[in-house]
Amino acid sequence: MYTQERTAMANLVVGGPVAVNSYDNAIVAALVENRPVMLVHAFNGGYLRPLELGASSHDKGVKLATALDPATKDAQGHLWHVTPGGFFGQRPLYFIESAAGQVTPPPAGAAAADAGRGDDGNPKPQRRRVTVHQDAPQSTADTLQLGLPGKVGDKWRGKNGAVEDTQLWVVTVTPWGGITFVPITHPDAILGFKDHAVAKDSEARLTYNWGGDFTGTVINTFYPRLPNEWDVPYHHVFT
Repeated sequence: MYTQERTAMANLVVGGPVAVNSYDNAIVAALVENRPVMLVHAFNGGYLRPLELGASSHDKGVKLATALDPATKDAQGHLWHVTPGGFFGQRPLYFIESAAGQVTPPPAGAAAADAGRGDDGNPKPQRRRVTVHQDAPQSTADTLQLGLPGKVGDKWRGKNGAVEDTQLWVVTVTPWGGITFVPITHPDAILGFKDHAVAKDSEARLTYNWGGDFTGTVINTFYPRLPNEWDVPYHHVFT
């Protein structure tokens, strides 16, 4: 049924020996190297993009687009960083951050909110993160926002005082060679689309994981693609 055997997630996230093939290299780049990737849906080849590309938007969501227009490409609205964000037990957690509207903080000493520093000592860029609504997925309205931790609405903030609670995701490699996203605040749900419709301009939201485990279902599988691989055909589930 499957076209090939997949690499175990445990090998991908620790940076150890990884059997990389033409379908896995973008997963490794996203999870280990934190390189920006396109998140292309397995069902129709559409890609995730913010509803609003500008850095000042913090109350809008994410949608599935099927055409890569010049404005989106110029603003890097087609690119995402899957950024490490800690651990849940032994399972790594990640933020889904948009490259669109990325703001580079001023040098050290300037008056600005410090989002942390990289290995080189420079301030990390501020990127808007995909944030989960506290009432998701029971409510179909406003279940995702894209914004900085301190600027999203109250219902998109963690209940225990940690703003990042609602922005952390388990990233799981599926048997079909893609990845699926599980929010830590709603472990029985995965990143899906409004009304379960994987179509042009479908709004992203949480949807129940009918598979019942962390492998997810094929309709919510995303293939990370490096930007130069946008036109490279990807394999399908069934042969």
